Amino acid sequence: MNLVLIEDEPLAAQALAALLTRLRPAARILASLGSVEEAVEWLREQPAPDLLFCDIHLSDGNSFDIFRQVAVGAPVIFTTAYDAYAIQAFQVNSVDYLLKPLQAAEVERALQKYETLHPATRPAAVANVQRLVHTTPRTRFLVKSGQALKAVPVDQVAYFLAEEGVVFLVTHSGKRFIVPDTLDQLEGQLDAQNFFRINRQFILSISAVQEIRPYFKGRLVLQVAPSVAEEALVVSAGRAPAFKQWLDH
Repeated sequence: MNLVLIEDEPLAAQALAALLTRLRPAARILASLGSVEEAVEWLREQPAPDLLFCDIHLSDGNSFDIFRQVAVGAPVIFTTAYDAYAIQAFQVNSVDYLLKPLQAAEVERALQKYETLHPATRPAAVANVQRLVHTTPRTRFLVKSGQALKAVPVDQVAYFLAEEGVVFLVTHSGKRFIVPDTLDQLEGQLDAQNFFRINRQFILSISAVQEIRPYFKGRLVLQVAPSVAEEALVVSAGRAPAFKQWLDH
């Protein structure tokens, strides 16, 4: 089960993450987001998680603003210190509505309700594990070089870049080749220990990362080789924790 937490109080977010890890040890917390802006950015860039835990009052507004700005495909468990929003909550994918301070028994009940309403999540999780176990990562890519074809070993790939609907394989020497796969397809074919998708346009090799610097609002700006001249290469605040964990794997 892939989870995303939207909570502007760091201690509350940490406590909820710890509780969910205890109740569902196999669950993965993909991101912990502290504002409407961060949540909208993350949800626009990333595939929908299985389940959202969402506080209603956030640092820059009301969490219902998220649903007005981006289509949210995941079910939601709302958490709040107020009971005035229950009706509104159940109009936007809500599974449950929990009042703070959260109790373990209430969170467990909400998780069981979600699992009852979405029974496909358990077989899907098993299928994903089986896919990871039985799928061998790509070791090379057949590309066109002039009128000829050549095989590029995966260890020569610096990153994959999507530009105007075309995906390019860029080598460490700076050569660019068009590949027929989408970034979504490539993400499932590459070794996750060596490649990371930082946003909608880039999948990076760990060997291409040269420097990482903090950026505004929890984001990270990267220097990679070969360099990307068009604009700063930015990891969103929502992806930053997972990116740091990947680097430190």
